[in-house]
Amino acid sequence: MSAIEHPLDFEQPLVELETQLEVLKDEIAGGDSSKTGDYERLESRVEKLRKDIYGKLSAYQRVQLSRHFDRPFTLDYIRFLMTDFVELHGDRLFADDQAIVAGTAKFGEMPVMVVGHERGRTMKERLARNFGMAQPEGYRKALRMFHLAEKFGLPIITFIDTQGAYPGMEAEERGQAEAIARNLQELAELTVPVVCVVIGEGGSGGALALGVADRILMLENACYSVITPEGCASILWHTKGDDVSAMAAVAADALQLTADKLKSFGIVDEIVLEPAGGAHWNHREAAENLGDVLERVLKELGALTVSELLEKRYEKFRKIGAFTGE
Repeated sequence: MSAIEHPLDFEQPLVELETQLEVLKDEIAGGDSSKTGDYERLESRVEKLRKDIYGKLSAYQRVQLSRHFDRPFTLDYIRFLMTDFVELHGDRLFADDQAIVAGTAKFGEMPVMVVGHERGRTMKERLARNFGMAQPEGYRKALRMFHLAEKFGLPIITFIDTQGAYPGMEAEERGQAEAIARNLQELAELTVPVVCVVIGEGGSGGALALGVADRILMLENACYSVITPEGCASILWHTKGDDVSAMAAVAADALQLTADKLKSFGIVDEIVLEPAGGAHWNHREAAENLGDVLERVLKELGALTVSELLEKRYEKFRKIGAFTGE
């Protein structure tokens, strides 16, 4: 496990030790066996520090991890888990929104339809993909893929990773709210299995537009909420500048947006464990963990009849939330 490229503040001490460990490893590989003892002692320190840091993360630290620049994105999971991916473009109405990637692929021997948010790795990619914040044409492209999947009987896998739908005026003019609402309605009625995976940040309606599914999986350090902690803090406490981070941490606790909380509420069906320290430390291991769960879940859903699938989906969403009153 090598040092990550863009560490968060609380990860910096660990990255520094990891770098020292790599230097010692190279020296030993070069023939200096006298450094073996130093390497073993430093390795023990690294493991202890890793447990200390990641074993007691706050809700806001998990939010930061969910946004981590080095975290695997939708295209990374497709590359590790699937073959024969053919990306499909455009909503056939206005444009091709690169914030949403979609297409057919094979998961093992099973043909599937894949739809997900994509933030982009480089700054050029991020600008082109609008940092994963989709516009109406992105959600209408996703809807086109849902219809294609139903036509050809393909299970659907969606990957959620966005701060939210793009809030610009042009998006509102082109019907952002309608596009999201239409996806919610039609996802609920699809006759093929739908599995949603929250791989990073799941924010607001922009996430929910891909999130109506038979099974909702969530990576260990992902988050899923109605609003970002920063947005919540700015509304409730009118925070600005440096004050936002402090109050965002308070908001993150109140929003209860972490995987364990959402699992306890019945919103998330299963938590997918990440490699030690988080998915950004080891993309391949993170993908393998997810692949094992996806294989099992798709097999379970594939055994259901259409009527059973729809009934269980209906029951799942009816059970979410607490109801009071007469």
